[in-house]
Amino acid sequence: MKVPDMEPTTAAKPQFSPAAQAEIKRLLTHYPDDRRKSALLPVLHIAQAEFGGWVSPEVQDLVAETLDLRPIEVYEVSTFYTMFNLKPVGKHVIEICRTGPCMLRGSDELTAHLERLTGAKVGGNSPDGLFTLKEVECLAACGFAPVVQVREKYYESLDTEENVNAMLTELKGMVHRPILPWEENGLPTSLQNN
Repeated sequence: MKVPDMEPTTAAKPQFSPAAQAEIKRLLTHYPDDRRKSALLPVLHIAQAEFGGWVSPEVQDLVAETLDLRPIEVYEVSTFYTMFNLKPVGKHVIEICRTGPCMLRGSDELTAHLERLTGAKVGGNSPDGLFTLKEVECLAACGFAPVVQVREKYYESLDTEENVNAMLTELKGMVHRPILPWEENGLPTSLQNN
């Protein structure tokens, strides 16, 4: 019996879309050539948006290559800042403020309520892949506590079931994530169903 040839399977190396490449090129014009590392945070944000809301080791390597950095320089930054997701996330990452004013106004109850409604636990994803719950430090909207952030949008005064339900209804109704500034022609093909 002949054993079939077993060639190693390798996933395609991630690549930035042409629109993201153009945006990175534009960003780099703001920094001297010998200071490309200064663009690391915005380029990581672009990478996270381009590749499904998280930065895999392969995507971090792409960022390093794009900026002519050593991969460890990217890993150090992406693991330090909580705004970068290092594992797959749901379509909507709900960042729940857990600091004093929000706690005094019920962020613990809000977290428990969101866990019940979405089926996700803090640090994890909902079974339907729509939501990831994440606790974060101060979102600087203490006067409207408890507060959560989803991408660039704040949802405030989530101390009533009505307000929480309205937020979740709005999020569930979003077909796609919002189009990003550098995506003038719509979502990259690879993200159209994210």
